[in-house]
Amino acid sequence: MALLQISEPGQTSAPHQHKMSIGIDLGTTNSLVVSVQSGESRVLIDENNKAILPSAVHCGKGNKLTVGYEALLYAKTDPTNTILSVKRFMGLNYAEVKSFKNCPYNLVKNGNNVQFHTAMGDLSAVEISSIILTSLKKRAKKSLGGNLIGAVIAVPAYFDDAQRQATKDAAILAGLNTLRLLNEPTAAAIAYGLESGEEGIHAVYDLGGGTFDISILNFQKSVFKEVGGPSGLRKWR
Repeated sequence: MALLQISEPGQTSAPHQHKMSIGIDLGTTNSLVVSVQSGESRVLIDENNKAILPSAVHCGKGNKLTVGYEALLYAKTDPTNTILSVKRFMGLNYAEVKSFKNCPYNLVKNGNNVQFHTAMGDLSAVEISSIILTSLKKRAKKSLGGNLIGAVIAVPAYFDDAQRQATKDAAILAGLNTLRLLNEPTAAAIAYGLESGEEGIHAVYDLGGGTFDISILNFQKSVFKEVGGPSGLRKWR
């Protein structure tokens, strides 16, 4: 049930060893987690049979923490403590974040970094993202019934080194081993099966809730590589 077969050069995975890994879309608006079973990807659902987890975290008084649909209920009644679209803040410094328009949160400066001032204290975007990842990890472990060797996490193609490292840091806080970060348009191409039989150069778009991304992929003999530089649009709305 592994998402990917990963082994060191010159080594192969023993067929009797079943090591479970997952794929995570840590989205601006919504997130989800998948596994590959019998050669097909399957979105893992929660106890309410919902596949999508809204990327929302409510940091309430008395250290009451809620995630997902339950957190969304506080978006209007307690907006400063309900963090939405935290992905937009990943890897950005205080000066960059202050340029966001109509930002509803109480932001505080910590060195060059930015934190959200909440009823649970000052929390970084990495810490908020780790809460979402922890919820997805718990769902995966409950659904798959075993320990995970790690996760492949999709990120926007335009993410720079700081933003990618912030994503890895969030995974570490969530107790997840990041097997690799995969650009979202590339992940879309793999999910569609383009790597299995296509040839030539393809433009792959990812129209997400908070980003609009494109990657240029070159497919040759079931092998593909990115040939275009990352490009994307990001906007606070």
